[in-house]
Amino acid sequence: MPRYIAFLRAINVGGHVVKMDHLKRLFEELGFQSVETFIASGNVIFETPVRTAASLEQRIESHLRTALGYEVATFVRSVTELAGVAGYRPFPDAELDNPENTVYIGFLQDALSKAAHAQLAAFQTERYLFHHNNRELYMLCRTRFSDSGFSGAALEKAIGVPTTMRKVTTVGKMAAKYPADVKVAAAEAGSAKPFRAKR
Repeated sequence: MPRYIAFLRAINVGGHVVKMDHLKRLFEELGFQSVETFIASGNVIFETPVRTAASLEQRIESHLRTALGYEVATFVRSVTELAGVAGYRPFPDAELDNPENTVYIGFLQDALSKAAHAQLAAFQTERYLFHHNNRELYMLCRTRFSDSGFSGAALEKAIGVPTTMRKVTTVGKMAAKYPADVKVAAAEAGSAKPFRAKR
């Protein structure tokens, strides 16, 4: 059965606290199987025969809104997609291999528009660089995050769509723990455009 990861945005903010065992039950109420959380409640792994990410995102958001009483933007990726995201090299090797730099991945529900690209270019500074590929936005931070002057709210305002950020190291650990099933990956490859890393 296909396995997916739901990246949840701001589920524990504004005084809200959702324990991981509670969140696990909420996902099981949707009929999902083998539900787990990873590191924190913002990352939920599950299995379902449903193969449409947009449909899964809508179902999860609707259920969480009803159960919790507030909006939780949801971004779903298959484990095959996650492997591609984790292995993607969006910046020059010298930048990626510099221990002073940190890379974050912003998950989107759709690819950015041309207008959003223009806004993103204007938002970029020497402290942080951006690169967009498919439904992911990569950010290279050349200083400590707390000193970067960056905020997720400012980024969302610039591109005009919700996103949720994760460290590339966290995404890599998830991809390693939940590898893509060869048969499922082959089926996905046959029904979707292949992942192509662009430099």
